[in-house]
Amino acid sequence: MALQEDLGGEPSCEPLPWGDVTTSFLIPEDTLGRAVLVARQPGILAGLEAVGLVCEQATRGVGSLTFEPLLEDGAELKAGSRLAVLSGLMHFILPVERTALNFVQHLSGIATMTRRYVEAVAGLSTQILDTRKTTPGWRILEKYAVRCGGGHNHRFGLHDAILIKDNHLAALSGESFVSIIRRARQGMGFGSAVKFVELEVDTLAQLDEALPAEPDIVLLDNMALGQMREAVRRRNAIAPGVLLEASGGVTLETVRAIAETGVDRISVGALTHSAPALDIGLDFVT
Repeated sequence: MALQEDLGGEPSCEPLPWGDVTTSFLIPEDTLGRAVLVARQPGILAGLEAVGLVCEQATRGVGSLTFEPLLEDGAELKAGSRLAVLSGLMHFILPVERTALNFVQHLSGIATMTRRYVEAVAGLSTQILDTRKTTPGWRILEKYAVRCGGGHNHRFGLHDAILIKDNHLAALSGESFVSIIRRARQGMGFGSAVKFVELEVDTLAQLDEALPAEPDIVLLDNMALGQMREAVRRRNAIAPGVLLEASGGVTLETVRAIAETGVDRISVGALTHSAPALDIGLDFVT
């Protein structure tokens, strides 16, 4: 889909450079080249396998483009680090350049942002998790990049975990948390892929009602540090098996203090929706 988007709709039955009018018109078909993917800044690598898949799709089995990875996803990059080598006909290298870079730059940016959050809570037991705030169609890639950066994945989508949020509670007005959690666990019996039951609370009063219901996780939404510390104290006294997850407005400047309250998990939407692309280029070499 990415290649079609860049090269003009449906591909022809021919291999590249369908749709790349610049290369088609100006570069002789037998011109050979060799190019290196190079990091322009420090970061964490993610998405290199996607580059290989782009090259494979582009050549359609012709075998006129060789992709040679030099590193593995998760590797720490320095400015100047060489990631991979592309060699073969220029009629294959030039049309895939931007598509390949789009994948590896965006995913490496997410991995790099994630690593910063993970390092910010180093020495503590708190896990850093992503959210569903992902680019449509890219979720599996972006969540993979979070793992490359040392983070953890929250639920993949609406289908694999039960997360009862404020709007669900509004629709269930009047029903107790104990009743809601009980019905949620009954529903899990009909879906083996459902991994956990989580309940969102905004106040300590809601937490007091939620803990006896014993969901797997309680999400502390936009609570102040003092409230989170008190939430941990109450959890430890009432339901020590329930995990506490902090979420809402988390930044690199605040994540350490949040983790120090004793919460088990911190979910950060910024990992996927606000990570800047890592600067990576494709340099031709002789």
